[in-house]
Amino acid sequence: MHVWISDPAALQAHFAHTPARVGLDTEFIRERTYWPQLALVQVAFDDAAGDPTVLLIDPLVRGMTEALAPILADESILKVMHSPSEDLVAFRHACGVVPKPLFDTQQAAALAGIGAGVGYQRLVEQLIGITLAKGETRSDWLRRPLSPAQLEYAADDVRHLAAMHDALRGMLDQLGRRSWLAEDAARTVANAESEGPERWPHLSLRSAQFLDADAQRRLVRLLRWRDAYARDNDRPRGWILDNELAVAIARTPPADRGALQAVLDAHPKAPRKLGDAIWQALATPLADEADAPDASIGETRDKQRLKKLQDAVSKRSAELGLPDGVLASRRWLQALLDDGRWPTALAGWRRQALEPALAPLLASQD
Repeated sequence: MHVWISDPAALQAHFAHTPARVGLDTEFIRERTYWPQLALVQVAFDDAAGDPTVLLIDPLVRGMTEALAPILADESILKVMHSPSEDLVAFRHACGVVPKPLFDTQQAAALAGIGAGVGYQRLVEQLIGITLAKGETRSDWLRRPLSPAQLEYAADDVRHLAAMHDALRGMLDQLGRRSWLAEDAARTVANAESEGPERWPHLSLRSAQFLDADAQRRLVRLLRWRDAYARDNDRPRGWILDNELAVAIARTPPADRGALQAVLDAHPKAPRKLGDAIWQALATPLADEADAPDASIGETRDKQRLKKLQDAVSKRSAELGLPDGVLASRRWLQALLDDGRWPTALAGWRRQALEPALAPLLASQD
């Protein structure tokens, strides 16, 4: 059974008794905006009588996000979620708060050795033996009223989180890894709380590795401007300046403002009206651009050393019974090689698990 909540007072009444944990999920739309647009919030918990309750909360109602905020911020309530990174950003943007403390069932499944990146439906089936319907994954969640099928699908997304939490917590306790999950969950929350523009956005573009150093710096200028403009105007980055055009302009910079406009006019997806802003961004050096890491380093330098690190991580993962990619990603290892310091992503239990195996390789120049 689920209850539709369209009155902030009704939501507050349901939380007159504070539960120890809630299953939490959202439906959001991000097709035409930079920020995920919160369209529905699902909350599952046992009420004061101990009966399972699922609330389907309409965040489009005035005052609802304000009523949600103290519940999300209440650290006496454990929030059980599945792969919640984007949900956390949606909450922060809509409610001004990131839910915590967090128990991520996808992270927990990885640390328990079940698998990396396991989807919610598959994990429900593996842990509980229930097969969920998949019919509403591409629904319009902003429409009102929502259909009965949408409501049932949304309720299913939180209905089984408590049982999954119980099962996964037991597995982690047997392995002595609950503290590992707590570290990872705290990092996920911190990332959402401080979510901001990426400092070196060129590193995520494969085509950047084929640019020389000057062109890479120009690309950083363009991509940082694009991100700031997209955030300020709540529009997708690709609508502002697509990657292909940004790389082309960075590779062969126009001689002047008129030449830039000619390039924009010739490109079907170009933001022609933003020529002045693009020219300003392209022509204005950034204070820290000389520190920009070379996007081609991962392909041209230390390739053998990176492979040795990856092999060592793979061996250690097998010893710990962890799925590939959970202990350390290629990107994290590359950052470790480039900087010589352990990145934040490899702090805590990961460093403890890896440092004995990786330290000799990092010290060696072979």
